[in-house]
Amino acid sequence: MKSLVMQGNGCTAYDDNGEIVYRVDNYDNKHSNEVYLMDLRGKVLFTLCEQKMCICRPNWDAYESNRSKTPCFRVRKSSVFGGGSSYTVTMRSDGNCYVLEAGGKSTFRIRDVNGGVVAEARRKQSSSGVEFGDDVLSLVMEPHVDHSFIMALVTVYGLIKRQI
Repeated sequence: MKSLVMQGNGCTAYDDNGEIVYRVDNYDNKHSNEVYLMDLRGKVLFTLCEQKMCICRPNWDAYESNRSKTPCFRVRKSSVFGGGSSYTVTMRSDGNCYVLEAGGKSTFRIRDVNGGVVAEARRKQSSSGVEFGDDVLSLVMEPHVDHSFIMALVTVYGLIKRQI
């Protein structure tokens, strides 16, 4: 993925009108262990940090802005063993959990504690049905969820799959 900054790696999220909504940069190399989710003006919304507790099961901690001392949520693989590709998202504030379910290289869903789908990403298609590249996604979110939180999860998924 390409960054808006020449010496960084990252990606950009656009709305339906083609306007930049979010951008992701790590200012280092591909698959950095610290990545920033920013709004269109460059304000850091989340700092995402990889925590290598165990080589087979790294965690990703998300800190609100770049000043927070404790993570607001953590993402980790649901099962160390087995072929499943789901990840548990635990919120620090209330202990609620979300599940990030991988459905393919660029397809995934985010489910809430009740199992309802709150967001779904899949490869974007043109109006004639032609799929764009693996790094061009269409994201559909429920209106009641925090969109920056969902974008942070999308970013972590890209980091897990080594696409950012």
